[in-house]
Amino acid sequence: MPASISGFLFDLDGTLVDSERETAEAMARALERKHGITIEQYDRDFIIGRSWIAIYDSLKARYPQLTWTRAETIAQTADLREEVIKEQGITVLPGAREMLAWTRGRPRALVTGSSRLEVLQVLPILGTDAAFEVIVAAEDVTRSKPAPDGYLAAIATLGVAAATCLVVEDSQAGIAAGRTAGCIVVGVRAGNFGGWDQSGAHLVIDTLEDLTPALVDRLCADYGSGGAS
Repeated sequence: MPASISGFLFDLDGTLVDSERETAEAMARALERKHGITIEQYDRDFIIGRSWIAIYDSLKARYPQLTWTRAETIAQTADLREEVIKEQGITVLPGAREMLAWTRGRPRALVTGSSRLEVLQVLPILGTDAAFEVIVAAEDVTRSKPAPDGYLAAIATLGVAAATCLVVEDSQAGIAAGRTAGCIVVGVRAGNFGGWDQSGAHLVIDTLEDLTPALVDRLCADYGSGGAS
């Protein structure tokens, strides 16, 4: 039985921070100001818990006049996201900074459906403990969550065993991705603003304040080394 978790793999939006509504507002502003497209509330809500791959595919299907590529849509949104963040700020979810502090120095990765540019806008807000040695962003994979591609890429880069990696997620797709990758998965209720079904996680906690070193050791003892399936 392994003594400890060998790697920590974190989602970003809905897990560490709440910035999806800011992204939605930035996307709406970008499409209206620079492309003449006025999106609906459905498009804003669709962002929650989903990656840019899914978001762009939805926009393209709903607005045939959209001529931007996915990369251009991301870049234009990120440009105006700075404006929105200055106006509205970003909410750091309870316990995120503390958890990042005590996990710093261990193998860690950020696996997110956000773009790398968006990630780099947010991490400084979380502070110096949000320095990740590995970041797998939307543009780094061809399939988004619930496909396990992002988590598998992070695990391979870290050089750790999937069965002793802890994935921390909020969305149903993210939880499914972590499980398919063979990891131990914790769901966090605090940022689950989409009301996703989190029952696929090995354990669901209220906030990251509950994710203590003692709880992590217990999860590794219960599910590690082949028990994560």
